[in-house]
Amino acid sequence: MNAIQTLAISALPVIFAITLHEAAHGYAARHFGDPTAWKLGRISINPLRHIDLVGTILVPGLILLVSGGGLLFGWAKPVPVNFGQLRRPKQDMLWVAAAGPGANLVMALGWALLLKFSIAMPDFAYAEALKEMALVGISINGVLMLLNLLPIPPLDGGRIAVSLLPPRAAWKFAQLERYGLFILLGMLFLGVLDTVLHPLLRVFNRFIRLIFGF
Repeated sequence: MNAIQTLAISALPVIFAITLHEAAHGYAARHFGDPTAWKLGRISINPLRHIDLVGTILVPGLILLVSGGGLLFGWAKPVPVNFGQLRRPKQDMLWVAAAGPGANLVMALGWALLLKFSIAMPDFAYAEALKEMALVGISINGVLMLLNLLPIPPLDGGRIAVSLLPPRAAWKFAQLERYGLFILLGMLFLGVLDTVLHPLLRVFNRFIRLIFGF
């Protein structure tokens, strides 16, 4: 498969994985009392409302072309959440943060179903294309889910940790948010991120194979 074919097959699962992750945060925030994203029209399953030109289109596209489909990464416009408006800010923060990775898990399972269909129907005209698209969908959603669950503010896992820690420890841990991007970049360049994520991805892929019998 050449680079253009890889990009064409990967576009849909990548865009939905990135943008619906953000939409899920908005849905959860409204459910728990914060209407900020809703008032701004950001609670939508329409990917166009969440696309960031650089993070959703240019960066993933460039990475896919350079890596030949071996690496996927990107981001959408963050959904604004005013945690102070949540009914129980500290407790509800957990569910708002977990909604994004939860959406990625649901999407990964959906793509796995499509993969199962494409394998079961090999004579279907677009079976091979659907198979490749489904594999990308499982992969990108697995990566985004596990990456965002790392306990590093401002990642979702960091916010979940803040929600679970005692108040004093939570406040101190939350101060790391200003350094979160630098921590992630350091982990990336030092190879720590790969060391952490690869074993988790192997477990995740085994989980998918176990459920669907691949």
